[in-house]
Amino acid sequence: MGATVDIGGSTHVAFDGLTTEQLFQIGASNVVRASDRLIVGPSRRDAMEHVRARRAWWNSTEDWDKVYSPDVHWEAPIVLWVSASLHERVNLWRTCSWLRHLGFSHQNIFVLDFEPVPPSRAASQEVLTRPFTCSESVSDHPDEVLLHRLDKAQPWSSEHYDQAVRLWDSYVDENPLAFVESCIASVDGFAELAPLWALLSCFFPRKTAEGRLRLSRFDEMVFSLLSSEWQTALALAVHKSETRMHLWHLLSCTGDRFLEARLDQWAKHDSSAAVERAPGPKPPGHPMLSKVYRLTERGMRLRETGLDQLGDAPSLPMAGTEAYSPAAPWVLLDDGRLARS
Repeated sequence: MGATVDIGGSTHVAFDGLTTEQLFQIGASNVVRASDRLIVGPSRRDAMEHVRARRAWWNSTEDWDKVYSPDVHWEAPIVLWVSASLHERVNLWRTCSWLRHLGFSHQNIFVLDFEPVPPSRAASQEVLTRPFTCSESVSDHPDEVLLHRLDKAQPWSSEHYDQAVRLWDSYVDENPLAFVESCIASVDGFAELAPLWALLSCFFPRKTAEGRLRLSRFDEMVFSLLSSEWQTALALAVHKSETRMHLWHLLSCTGDRFLEARLDQWAKHDSSAAVERAPGPKPPGHPMLSKVYRLTERGMRLRETGLDQLGDAPSLPMAGTEAYSPAAPWVLLDDGRLARS
């Protein structure tokens, strides 16, 4: 028998804005929005440190993520509405961990897990070939499906809930090896792990079998689209090429603003930067168009021959660790695992 969970008398957690709105429309009165894309940027075990690090990372005080907000009134039962999107899965682990910290029993927490809606025949080839699941939403389903699933809701087993908490704990650890091993070995009931690591691994520098340091797959794609000619971030994102399509698959998970942020990191890194930056065709306040970028001779050398050392590239916070950091010299090997450089 399914547990009876009343839509209006429960606390609901939604992992995107559209689902938040839909839950209000079907009768929810207490909805907590948790929609930060934790796939890129720092994540921390301590709640207040996590909030500080995320705001610094995005250079924003916009409060779209309410999980740790003191204004939230948590009251059981608590319903977590989650799609197959990888960033939602990471947020799900985090929310389970926080609710455990607040003292809620897993028996009072109901995880409603929604499968992706099959793409229509009209979907673009790019959408049909995406290797990562990052654009799905619970709101892709009609109201009656949400209400039917709520009517049949049951809590996870204690073992399953404990595993979600452990995954968050390993995700935010400074040593990423335990998390990577979980992704590669797979964990029953968490099908998101293998594709999540396939995505995250694209942001770590690589080390070849011959011992050569190479740019991450993401940075290599960006550098292959850059040239000695000035281009906006938008021009790179819409460049008609197979490389651009692969880049866009990643940006569908990170958000397209990440491309501009990474270009800015490169432009500010070292006195002999690999990427140069100048004012763009639009004034500040026009994302992806207010700056232009080009590759320097040093950037071309990094693209063609690789890195002499990790510090040749700007570090990139990833979960509990950093990519390209000499203090945390993690490199991606040919077999898909991380190792110390």
